[in-house]
Amino acid sequence: MKLTAYSANDTVKKIGVAILSGLLSAIALNFFLIPAKVFSAGLNGVSQLMSLLLQHSFNIGDSTGWFILLFNLPLVILAWFKLGHEFTIFTSLTSLSISVLAVVLPVETLSTNPLMNAIFGGVLTGIGVGIAMRYGFSTGGMDIISLVLSKTTGRSVGTLLFATNLLVILAAGLAVQWESAMYTIISIYCMTRLVDTIHTSHQKITAMIVTTHKDDVIKAISDELIRGITVVDSKGGFTGASNTTLLVVITRFELYNLTQATLSVDPGAFINIMNTIDVVGEFLTNDQQAARKQLQQSASKKSPDE
Repeated sequence: MKLTAYSANDTVKKIGVAILSGLLSAIALNFFLIPAKVFSAGLNGVSQLMSLLLQHSFNIGDSTGWFILLFNLPLVILAWFKLGHEFTIFTSLTSLSISVLAVVLPVETLSTNPLMNAIFGGVLTGIGVGIAMRYGFSTGGMDIISLVLSKTTGRSVGTLLFATNLLVILAAGLAVQWESAMYTIISIYCMTRLVDTIHTSHQKITAMIVTTHKDDVIKAISDELIRGITVVDSKGGFTGASNTTLLVVITRFELYNLTQATLSVDPGAFINIMNTIDVVGEFLTNDQQAARKQLQQSASKKSPDE
């Protein structure tokens, strides 16, 4: 019963985060970036460019939201096969939120200072992207490509986002003006710093879990993550009651899943999170974990006689 309650609560949280992330990105576009002709990162920036070209050539109103939806369709298919079905579902919801809200919300000029627009637009976009990734999905577009590359190379998502957005910066300079390209660099830099601050999947941490339900917690964590767990028998200094301390090294990106798995079977568990400077030895990437899970599932399906 507790597990079902936590699963439902987790789904509601992710839906709320997806909508909030879409709202922040849409506000960044319509209130700061589009009025100042400063371009967002990735496909949102490409969508701005396409919309601007249509306005100049055919006098068509702003259509950034529709282009965001159109460009994200092939990347959603990539995410379905490379990043998982749950990731794709919530990423699609976030992309749809951005598209719809970018169409519904009016384009308003809150400031005529392009530098302020670039900074605030980048910060809001970074928060939207960062909180989505923190909960295990993305806002779509170049985020998907950056996450795939991050899983392969181990580099930070923010760094990869900046690298993949160089073409947007170049296109902004050639299609509009180089001043717009320079402000776009500032905006994208602010965005990537916020993403790395919030997401930080490349950073390792150590979770120390004190529990009285050792076997249940170990199984719940092992079902969610393939990480080594060190088991230490312990005793409460105040109560004198026996308990167990579990030590697990994970990435910050995995912290949410670990805490949800732990609390789903032991709501009274005490979890202490400590920064880890470095890890020496085997530390599985997400792809390696997925491969191990497939092997375990295949082995569990085989009959004892095989």
